[in-house]
Amino acid sequence: MEVNELTSCKVAVLAGGWSDEREISLSSGRACKKALLDAGFAQVDLFDVAAPDFISKLIEGSYDVAFPAMHGHYGEDGCIQGLLEILHVPYTFSGVLASAMGTEKDVAITMYRTVGIPTPEGVTLAPGYVPGEDELAQIVESLGLPLFVKPAGNGSSYGITRVTAADQLEEAIHTAGAKGDTVLVEQCITGTEITVPVLGNEDPEALPIVEIVTGAEFYDLKVKYEPGELHHVIPARLDADVYARAQELAVRAHKVLGCRGVSRSDFIVTEEGVPYILETNTIPGMTETSLLPDSARHAGIEFPELCRRIVELALR
Repeated sequence: MEVNELTSCKVAVLAGGWSDEREISLSSGRACKKALLDAGFAQVDLFDVAAPDFISKLIEGSYDVAFPAMHGHYGEDGCIQGLLEILHVPYTFSGVLASAMGTEKDVAITMYRTVGIPTPEGVTLAPGYVPGEDELAQIVESLGLPLFVKPAGNGSSYGITRVTAADQLEEAIHTAGAKGDTVLVEQCITGTEITVPVLGNEDPEALPIVEIVTGAEFYDLKVKYEPGELHHVIPARLDADVYARAQELAVRAHKVLGCRGVSRSDFIVTEEGVPYILETNTIPGMTETSLLPDSARHAGIEFPELCRRIVELALR
């Protein structure tokens, strides 16, 4: 599609919603709207999907493409994608199945393992299930300490606890499962924290790897939304073979989940140089200082151009 033809498309940026990441989503939405206008799109409208008249206005607008800038439940998990499928509105980022699998970390882990992507060892607990004392002790004995306890279907570090003592595990499980999620209890992999964005549909390519440097126990909510220059090292300081391996694994994750447009996979690289995948984000943070745009900028792709490419990938 020619640039002029592409930028003549009417774009509906979708943000907000009802998840824990509502405010972050609204920030992403505002940034994406500005970037798309800067990229030359003639009409870009921002919608809060929680507004009562959202669906009627979306239908009335006869938009050529929707751009979900949403994170967490109802936005990144296949729900909004399913609505857009029903309305026959093309949309950016991944489809229903890839979005659902990427959001549910226990499902994603199963998919990663089918293609040989290293994952932390762990235990999956059904929604609402809290093990008894003996089973809790077995989990600690099997996985060791510290542990990470997290909701399988939430993002942005909500509900995650780093457990350093056995008597903290039960409370951490309650915290992670407070909203009805499946709960993951995982061994703590130590090493260099990195994230690897991937851009493309059938033939995706990895962008520069971002190394995440924090003074916190893990990349928590406070750190995630501080200025990127405080915590992002690009390119990541890895040996060349490890760097290439991490990029190859991120592309493999993108493909096995069926992602399209963009994804961003998070890893811990051990001292031995083994990248262990933690999760794949099917709609990464989309402010100018977020990890994906920061990586793209180091590849020579400014934020407006990145958003333009994402729309182009959606319409192919």
